[in-house]
Amino acid sequence: MIIATFFRDSNDNLTGFDCKGHADSDDYGHDVVCAAVSALVINTVNSIETFTDDHFECTSDEKNGGDLTLKMVDNISSESKLLLNSLLLGLEAVKTSNDDNFIKIAFEEV
Repeated sequence: MIIATFFRDSNDNLTGFDCKGHADSDDYGHDVVCAAVSALVINTVNSIETFTDDHFECTSDEKNGGDLTLKMVDNISSESKLLLNSLLLGLEAVKTSNDDNFIKIAFEEV
C-alpha cells in the first residue's frame, strides 16, 4: 500500500508530504497505480522547483522503493500551495479510481 502523508500547519495549509510504499496493484513494471502516484509526486516536486522561488527540502530513498519526502522551508507562495493541493487532488482521484485498497492518504499537523 502507498501511504501519502500530507503535512499541515496550524492554518490548515499544506506544507509538504511524505510518500512511501508500493500499491502492488499489479506485477512490477505493470503497476499503473504506482506509476500514476510516481508521476504526480515527481511532477509536483519539479513544478515547485521550476515555477516558484520557494525553498524546500526533499529526500528520497530509491534503494528502498522510491520513498520521497518534501518539506517547504520558510514562507510558502500561493503557487506552491496550489501545487501541493493539486497533488492531493490527484492522489485522491487515483485512490478512488483504483479501489481504495492501494493508497492511504493521511494528514499530520506540523
